[in-house]
Amino acid sequence: MSEHTSDNKHGLSASENISEKKLGLSALVALVIGSMIGGGVFSLPQNMAYSASTGALLIGWGVTAVGMICLALIFQLLNRRRPDLEGGIYSYARAGFGDFIGFQAAWGYWFSAWLGNVSYAVLMFSALSFFFPVFGLGNNWQSILGASAMLWLVHTLVLKGVQEAALINTILTVVKVLVLMVFICAAVVAFRLDVFSSDFWGRLIQVDNQHPALFEQVKSTMLVTTWVFIGIEGATVVSTRAARRNDIGKATVLGLLGCLAIYLLVSLLSMGVLEQAALGQLKNPSMAGVLEHIVGAWGAKFVAAGVILSVAGALLAWTLFAAELPYVAAKDGMFPRFFGKTGVHNSPETALWVTNALIQLFLLLTLFYSAGYQALFSIATAAILPPYVFSAAYGLKLAWRGESYQDGEPRGGDIILALIGTLYGIWLCYAAGGQMMLSSLLFVPGIAVYAWHKSSLGAPLLFKPFEIVIAVLLVLLAILTLVMIAQGQIQLVS
Repeated sequence: MSEHTSDNKHGLSASENISEKKLGLSALVALVIGSMIGGGVFSLPQNMAYSASTGALLIGWGVTAVGMICLALIFQLLNRRRPDLEGGIYSYARAGFGDFIGFQAAWGYWFSAWLGNVSYAVLMFSALSFFFPVFGLGNNWQSILGASAMLWLVHTLVLKGVQEAALINTILTVVKVLVLMVFICAAVVAFRLDVFSSDFWGRLIQVDNQHPALFEQVKSTMLVTTWVFIGIEGATVVSTRAARRNDIGKATVLGLLGCLAIYLLVSLLSMGVLEQAALGQLKNPSMAGVLEHIVGAWGAKFVAAGVILSVAGALLAWTLFAAELPYVAAKDGMFPRFFGKTGVHNSPETALWVTNALIQLFLLLTLFYSAGYQALFSIATAAILPPYVFSAAYGLKLAWRGESYQDGEPRGGDIILALIGTLYGIWLCYAAGGQMMLSSLLFVPGIAVYAWHKSSLGAPLLFKPFEIVIAVLLVLLAILTLVMIAQGQIQLVS
């Protein structure tokens, strides 16, 4: 990897005389798919059927498909229009709306990425209990010990170089996709149209909490589809590691389309194997129950093995993202400069150590105080959504103002695309509901960290006027959220 001039500018260490292998298109696609397909896809049958009929499910996936394809195309557009921006989703927020918004985007994304890895580690050993009951629910001392060993194994892989870690991720991604294809093929054989069409629309008029109206059914599907697509931005996060810049946009679109096809088939085919009520009562990972119904007891263990491999790949992919983002932000002067130090293989060494040390700390927290971890995870889960809105809005800003466009170059299609993506991003935040409000409790400490970092750099002006307004609104929202938690209107642990 060639040295970045910003390394010298900020006094960051860089490896010399070492040529870093770059990531090709297949590795980038595998990172996108590997980060999106974690443990959520294996719970889709139950999660979708619990409160949504087949018709509502089709509408929900239709909205999701349009929105997510628009977001993928926006990332492709931004990569083409602003190839100078490194760090993707964080860089777009900063370029479009200033340092404070950019920092908060990086802060929320980083926090969500490493905390999500804690949940992946717990889920992996919970799945291992299908074969080794000693691991229980994945949060006893045996599981935490195993998860810690896995964490530092991944750490070592990434330290040896991003290319090597990406290669392992590619292999794991291929394997987990094959597992999912086995399930899909079995579901196609077992599919029954009469089961699929039974009570197709559910109850259109809300009668009670067990039978919500159609709009509420559709909204409930959005709560699920929001999270299974997190990671669509993966190729943009590691943009500095790409062999060819135009591969970033291609990888984003290809990864999105591949995952969308898998998610649609898994959820819709399951609705034709078991009736909605039966699916809604399955234990997660519910795909295990569906396959067990089709092929017998071995199906559940086959799916459990798939969960283990899938989560291992997601853990590796998100470790790369969680270390890469603060590394890039430090090179930009937005995070403390020590995050920008690299190792002998040009891996983001310091960012990786800090990130995995935090993961280790919270693994221990799940052992002694699992409710504390669950509460913090609820706060962090939705924090990854605002950067999507800012990225789409930045694409809209570029197209609307004609920035980076030649005179007379058509912009109408890009404006419509970015407008749809922005509205969809706002919809995701709305669908997240209480979790979105909880994330304000994470962004408020970020205000203090941002002010401290800016003052340490000797910046004469810590906040611009509009940034002060945003900071005050965040604080007020956090106060309101705390009040609603105290009154029981928002559940901190779900």
